[in-house]
Amino acid sequence: MNLWFRVLRVLLLALRRPRLGPLDESRIDFRVWPTDLDINVHMNNARYMALMDLGRLDMIVRTGIGRQVTRERLQPVIANASVRFRRALGPFQRFTLRTRLLGWDDKWMYIEHRLERDGEVACRAVVRGLFLGKGGAVPPAELLRDAGHAAASPALPDWVATWQALDAAQSATP
Repeated sequence: MNLWFRVLRVLLLALRRPRLGPLDESRIDFRVWPTDLDINVHMNNARYMALMDLGRLDMIVRTGIGRQVTRERLQPVIANASVRFRRALGPFQRFTLRTRLLGWDDKWMYIEHRLERDGEVACRAVVRGLFLGKGGAVPPAELLRDAGHAAASPALPDWVATWQALDAAQSATP
């Protein structure tokens, strides 16, 4: 239930906060609650991923893409995630979730998430996702253009090509 309250909070705040450009960073402050903890008494790995969903929700609403998602009943889908846990987040600690769009290609958006405490990265993840409509994947450039953003994607980091090749190799394995 704790996450539903956070979803509502993020959604209501996103509707009131300034609009974001496609490459602007979303920042949301959170606190680690007892329901976020695992048996080691630090934030559960799965909770990190759930909170990253909220970072993407904030970004989707504040960039204007949310209107299209609602109107066209698009489904955001994450296909891959590369996660690096660096420091534990303990009970009641405050932290900031920073979310930004690294770039996109014809099908995928590449989004970086960083959970930071006192200026230090506790967890960093990059996810590859898309929006599914009735006719399949909606090109990111189309979504962004319809939301009023005409910018071209910045060059994706070199390691993205390696990640794509690894994903293709894994997908080919039965």
